[in-house]
Order: sequence, then structure tokens, then C-alpha cells
Amino acid sequence: MKRPNRRSGTRMWGAVAAAALLGTGLAAPAVATDAGRLTDLVNPFIGTENEGNTYPGAAVPFGMVQFSPDTGHNTGYDYSENHIRGFSTVHLSGVGCGLGGDLPVLPTTGDITSTDYSTYAAEFSHDDEKASPGYYKVGLKTGIEAELSATKRTGVQRYTFPDTDKANVLINAGQSLHRTLHTKVEILDDHTVRTAITGSGFCQDTKPYTVYTITTFDRPFTASGTWKGDTVTAGSKTSTADAERNGAYVRFDTGKDRTVEATTAISYVDAHGAALNLRTEGGRSFDKVRDAAQAAWEDRLDDVRTQGGSDTLRRTFYSSLYRSFLAPNIGSDVDGRYTGWDQKIHRTAAYGGSTYYQNWSLWDTYRTQTQLLSLLAPRETRDMALSVIQIDKDSGWLPKWGYGTVETNIMTGDPVTPFLTNAYQQGLLKGHEEDAYRALKKNADGVPPADSAPVGREANREYLANGFAPYIKDRAHVKPGDSDYDHGASATLEYALSDAMLGQMAKELGHADDAMRYTERAQNYRRIFDSSTGFFRARDASGAFTGPADPAQSEGFHEGTSWQYQWLVPQDLPGMVSLIGGEGAANQRLDSFFAYDKLLADPAKTAREVWVNGPYAYYNADKYNPQNEPDLIAPYTYLSTGQPWKTTDVVHAALTLFTDAPTGMTGNDDLGTMSAWNVLSSIGIFPVQPGTDTWGLSTPVFERVDVTLDRRYYPKGKLTVRAKGTSDTDRYIQSARVDGAAYGKTYLTTEDLRGTSDLSFTVGAQPSRWGTGADAAPPALK
Repeated sequence: MKRPNRRSGTRMWGAVAAAALLGTGLAAPAVATDAGRLTDLVNPFIGTENEGNTYPGAAVPFGMVQFSPDTGHNTGYDYSENHIRGFSTVHLSGVGCGLGGDLPVLPTTGDITSTDYSTYAAEFSHDDEKASPGYYKVGLKTGIEAELSATKRTGVQRYTFPDTDKANVLINAGQSLHRTLHTKVEILDDHTVRTAITGSGFCQDTKPYTVYTITTFDRPFTASGTWKGDTVTAGSKTSTADAERNGAYVRFDTGKDRTVEATTAISYVDAHGAALNLRTEGGRSFDKVRDAAQAAWEDRLDDVRTQGGSDTLRRTFYSSLYRSFLAPNIGSDVDGRYTGWDQKIHRTAAYGGSTYYQNWSLWDTYRTQTQLLSLLAPRETRDMALSVIQIDKDSGWLPKWGYGTVETNIMTGDPVTPFLTNAYQQGLLKGHEEDAYRALKKNADGVPPADSAPVGREANREYLANGFAPYIKDRAHVKPGDSDYDHGASATLEYALSDAMLGQMAKELGHADDAMRYTERAQNYRRIFDSSTGFFRARDASGAFTGPADPAQSEGFHEGTSWQYQWLVPQDLPGMVSLIGGEGAANQRLDSFFAYDKLLADPAKTAREVWVNGPYAYYNADKYNPQNEPDLIAPYTYLSTGQPWKTTDVVHAALTLFTDAPTGMTGNDDLGTMSAWNVLSSIGIFPVQPGTDTWGLSTPVFERVDVTLDRRYYPKGKLTVRAKGTSDTDRYIQSARVDGAAYGKTYLTTEDLRGTSDLSFTVGAQPSRWGTGADAAPPALK
């Protein structure tokens, strides 16, 4: 999900980004190193400039806590800014609207004269800043050094102060990156501060949710107090506020011992949950927590070992792999309790899960990240899928874009269906297949009731009656969030895609009548095809085509135009190709879309100057937009039009947009969506039909990739992908072999991967006939 914000319009994106990406602008910031570790290759600062909206702070894989500095940017940290307002406990990687930033904590010295974190923010320089997975360090101009690390449910901090009897830690409960509704601060004793923070928002107001925190210091403070609004009250132990500033400060004498360590635990359940998380995961020194976090990341990254490629390529790759494991996030406490979307407390044991997860950017992640996690983290992905099913049981409906314990209804279509059908197709729903199917069927055939928060398939009544979601301008929103009626054309395509995936699941589970019905509905993409223009086009409530006929100016498509959405028919590309005149016409259109002639002459320049126009430039375009989700599958369309070598050309050009500089993201990362695209495309396998078990093939950028797989799901326990001699020039597949046997198809299934230990490509400088046979392309779903 990518949305413009008030600040983005002031950036000179083209000039700054191009200079940085070409190596004449910003240098990569300092990254903590220790030779020989894969974590040394990760640069958490990638994407912190020009609206990548990533964060550089400390987290462990899928952790509840993301302990990171906030500089004033709407999503937390912006590399171009030089003041830190606080180190807060909650962030999401790559979102486009303000979210998280709960409990910013900042060390200061002297008297407390301000309660607004934009005023007391501390200046810093990137020269005094370092980051690596699980660790962040910065020297503030105040003379204080701050270090951060994390466990699953706690953030650990160490501050080194100058010699002073007024070394303060400000604990700000009343300011965050979204709207704060109510806060309570309690100083429990001379080591401990507790808060409860109720907030709302993500691109608009949502139902409120509460985060509970408890912070304990490694030594007693000498003084403390609270503030409310502008008033600081020394010695006060409690403070309660609504939508105004509210917080506490604690003070230390650092004349003899200049370091102060503290651990903050959070819970989305209650204060008891936060205390239990602290008791279970706290109690260790900062150094031990940092080392454990680094070890957790090293273990995770070690599942993918690459050989060949430049140092820059490897840094970019492993940084993307790192970001792919930042979300979804743990939502349950150490005792298994979690707050469901009914705002009641539940236990994971009740539904057979080991961990409950939250934060679901499904419109983004269903296309790339969920498949990567299914491959590399199947045990966690199973729990994630069970968590989504449980959301339906707890609240009555499946999610669309969930944050914490609430639905935001951001983005459109029906992204939860391919998310769950992917889990089914990857074998991750054993014992829960029918539970998932019942929830998906209800979602696909109905609309949530008026008194529930989700909008679901908002335009489903019209879609079921007429075969398309109407585009209705300025229709009043019944519920907060985005509306499928505002984006009727793209919603139709997304519904049809989901119908196809659900039809496959129904067929395999023996629901024959449902399978036939959903498979027929998967053809509804044809209902919005305008033969007079040869493109998809929105239809109004009466069924008439509406909006400009020029597909580059089209309306009714969410964050894109008809040009960007024309290939979002992965369930039936042969049918789509036939609609526009066959393979010849399709290839001509694809070549125009990707500016293929220019791409061949200069791939990197074409990617930066023809494709990319700005981080939020979604509309008024007839070219590929690698920065946004609707186009993520598009480069792989050539696998279905008899020219698979062009997929490699386009993919490798798009990969040049990922670099190891702060500007090295292609737009918002969207909880790992773009990072996962980079990882999968670099390896050479990509989910070309999201929601199924189909993986398209292209030329890897590494000579060898060794992937360690979970033997419970992949009996071979590993997959080696080889492409000896692969390079910018020798990038075309001449032949392929699967465990030594010649292989001519442009795709593999998950079942194929389970039985494969070695996938080898022979590459050369010119395109070949590989992958052009009659049955080489990924088949349509029927």
C-alpha cells in the first residue's frame, strides 16, 4: 500500500534519487560489521530516503517490538532529517501513512523545559550513527550515546550520559505517529514506569486500540515526575490525559556510572501481559540481548546462501531478505493471550496455533512476501494463516488491511483470498482446510453487515448480479477506509483473481458446485474489457463504460491506470492475450509498456528515467511502474506469450532500482512486499499466479543460491539454483535442468520444488528457444 503524504510533494525525487542511485549522491551510511557474518551485509538504512518508509532501528524476525528512532517523518524516520524526537517501540516497514511510533523515549540532560517532542528533539549526525539487524546506535549532539536492541516483545536501550546529576529519560505517552486518544502514565517505584496508550488511525480514523507498556531501569532513579500538556509536575506519580501531551520523566546521577539501561515490554492485551512479557524476556544485559538478536537474524539469513555477484548486489539482496522477515508481527503475549478483533481476550491454544500474528497489509503482500515466507518460514507462515482464519472467528469477517487489533479497510479488492489459498496450496493449512474454506466462501459470496468494521468485498452485490464492480464517483463511504466503488475497475479484476484461486481450492476440497461457480466468476475480467479501446475500462452503475477512453488517463483503478492493470489476470493470461489479438499483439503491447527497445539499449537508465516518475506517481502513465503492487507480476507475462527471455530483460532492469543506499527502495516497501520481489526475482523463481502453487522462472543474478528448506514441508531439505556465468551480458537461459534432467517449461509447482534439490540454468549472451514450446507457459486455471 502506497499513499502520498503532505511532505512527499516537496521532494525533488527525480534528481535526488537518480544521483544517489548512480553513485554520485548519498553514500551508504555506517553499518555495524564483523567479518564473515551475513548480518554484516544488511543495511537497515536502505529505504529511509525518498519515501521507502523503512526504519533503521532494532527488531527480531516478526517481533512485536520495532525499537527505532523517529525524526518527524510521518512514518517515523527520514534519512534527510537530523533531529531525533524519540526512540519508539512500534513501527511498520514501508507503509505510506502515519502509524505506530508509540511511546517515544529520549535521553536528555538538564531541566525539563518542554513536553513537545518536536521541540526537545536531539540533533544528530549520520557520521555518529550505525545500524545492523537487531542493533541501532547513535551519538546525539547533546553528548549522549543511545543504543537500542530488542527481543520479540521488548525493546532494550542503553544510554551513556556525560557526567551530570540531571541525566533524564523522557517517556512520552501522549505523542506518536498517529492520533492519540487517551493515555495513562504511572511511576510504580524507583525503577519502573507503566503506560497505557489508546490510539487510532492509518490514513484515516479507525476503531481505537490500546498498547500497554512497562519500562524497568537497571538502577533506581534519583528523581521523577510527570507532565500533562505544558505542565511538568515534579514528584507526581500518575498522569491521565486524552488527546494531549502526557508523559513521565526519570532522572539519574551519572557522576560515577554514566550508563543507564532499561527494558520496555509491550502488550496489546493488558498491563499484566506487558509485565509477563517483561518478566519472561527481560532481565538480561544490553550486550546479551544485542548478541541474541544478531544471532536470530544470522540464523534466519543463513537459510539463503549466495555465490557470485558483486558486494553491492549481495548487500542489496540480504538487506531485502532482512526486510522480508520484519512482518507480520507477533500479537500474542508469552502466555498465548491476544486481543481479537472483537476486542475480547483469546488464547492461541484454543485454535491450535503457537503464536498469534497481526498487521496485515494484504493488498501488497499477497503478491510476493507471503509466498517467500511460505518457502523460507513455513512454520511461522502456518501460524500467520491460522491467525487470519481466527480473525474471522473472533470478529465475524476476514481482514483486508489489519493493524494491531483493528481493521483499517485500506486498499481494495479481495486480497485475503489469495493469501489464504496460497497457504492452502503450500500445504500449510493441514487440519484447518475446511475452516479456511468456510471463511473464504462467506467472504466471496457476501458483504459484511453494516454494524461490523470490515467492508470486505464492498461492491459484491453488484459484482455477483452483473459481473463487475461499478465505478461510482464521490459515493459516500459507509465505513472508514478505501472504497471498492471508488476503484470499480481494479476491484473487478481483484475479485475475479480471487474467485479463480478460491475455485481451485474448492475443486481440490471436493466442493464441485462451488468450484464451477467460482471458476466461471473468474472470467468476469472480460466484463470490463472495452473492445473499442482494447483495454480494461471502468463501468458505471448502469453498465456503461466511463472515464477517459485513453487507457493512460483511465479512472476507476486503484493506484494505477488501465495500462498497469492490463496484465492482472494471472488466472487466465491465454484468455487475456486472445482478447487483445493474440501473442503478436500482446508482445507489441508489452514491449511498449516496458519501453523494451530503450531497455535493451540501457536497462538502468530506462528503469530510472522512463519507468520511474516519483514514489507516488500512480496515474496518467502508460509505462511499467515497478514501485507499486499492480505491476509486480507484469514482467513475467512474457512467460505466457512465447518470449520468456524478455522477462529476464525486464526483471534484471527492475532489479537495478534496488541499491544499498538510503534511496535504494522502489517506493514504499509495504511490509516487505518490494523486498520480497527483489529476493525472489534475484533467485529466479517468482509466484506468477498468487494464490496458487505456481512459480515462474527467470535467470538468477547469482551463480549459485543454496536455500535451506524445512523438511516437514520440503522433504529434500534444500534447493540449489545454479546459473554459472550469469551476468549483465550473459543473462539469457539457453537450457534448464531439474536434478540433471532437461526441463523446458517456464514454471515449477510447489510439488515440483518438494521433489527437486537442484535447478540449473545454462546462460548465454543471446536469447534462445528455451521455454517457447507448446506447453512451456504456466497454464490457465480451469
